[in-house]
Amino acid sequence: MIYLDYQATTPLAPEARNAMIRWLDGPGGTGFGNPHSAHRMGREAKAAIEVAREQVAALFPPGGRVIFTSGATEALNLAIRGSGLGGTVAFSAIEHSAVGDTAQAMGKSHVLAVDSEGICSARQDLPADTRLVCVMQVNNEIGTIQPTLDCHRKAKENNALFLCDAVQAYGKIPVTTADMIAISAHKFYGPKGVGALWVRDGVELAEVQTGGGQEFGLRSGTLSPALIAGMGAAAKLANEALDRDAEHVETLWNRARELFADWTLNGSAAARWHGNLNIRRDGLDVARLMSDCRTVMFSAGSACASGSGRPSHVLKAIGLSDAQAKSSIRLGFGRYTTLQEIEEAARLINAAAEAQGL
Repeated sequence: MIYLDYQATTPLAPEARNAMIRWLDGPGGTGFGNPHSAHRMGREAKAAIEVAREQVAALFPPGGRVIFTSGATEALNLAIRGSGLGGTVAFSAIEHSAVGDTAQAMGKSHVLAVDSEGICSARQDLPADTRLVCVMQVNNEIGTIQPTLDCHRKAKENNALFLCDAVQAYGKIPVTTADMIAISAHKFYGPKGVGALWVRDGVELAEVQTGGGQEFGLRSGTLSPALIAGMGAAAKLANEALDRDAEHVETLWNRARELFADWTLNGSAAARWHGNLNIRRDGLDVARLMSDCRTVMFSAGSACASGSGRPSHVLKAIGLSDAQAKSSIRLGFGRYTTLQEIEEAARLINAAAEAQGL
């Protein structure tokens, strides 16, 4: 099989898997201790978590703290709900549903438009009572890179906080500055089920998930040393391989653009993470295409929205019709993708599209 769905999840790095093994010990081992226990096994587990916290923090701006969560969805909820009630939450039209749905659930919300290339301009007016602005760094469906520095500045001018979903950016490009930043380990070759919210020093949040008061009194629940150690190892590797990974992805992108030259690109080609190729052919039956290309793992949209039957809200936001949105596919590649895999996938996908008369 050829795996081209890196925006949905990335393969687990061997280094991350190796870092997890000790903390999965059963009877007779010493790695299964509760990191919140005071005895030696607990202290060892806690020490492993703190090492990982430093490894994860190394890819964030200075002057903040890392709060471990079960993933980016929880991190985003903690940021939006924990930053207070009252006032408007403004968010871009192409945010993940973890942002959009949560913002709307809080009461007053405002949607910031994007242009035909999928870029959210910071020159848009904000409601006078805006308390929080949410703009992701790299879009999960079309890969567009947002002007987050300008968005952060705009938020400050309006006395609002700025939250950035950096799930698709962390470990791939330098992470933006913000007041709060959410990430998920399985998007940068770490394990599923663990993520983090980075919070700038001086930003106060209220506890959203009550209980034992773990994680600085902001996120209750027993932490998993295994998952967090895996996340830390993945972050350390991403930091070391940042330039090498980017160069490899650029090579894959250039070849893929050649192989899919007859397809229309969705979103900007320039302001984009080049590990995301979202393309369309008008009239394409994507369900049939996926059935005909069963050995190629790619997406008809975001994994979170698959099966809904609804056209992508991201593709709709950049001006595509329902038919155009439904004739689009997303190919995602990264560290472990080979050039040969890109070429074979293109051969199969193009042949299947041509069999539809396109």
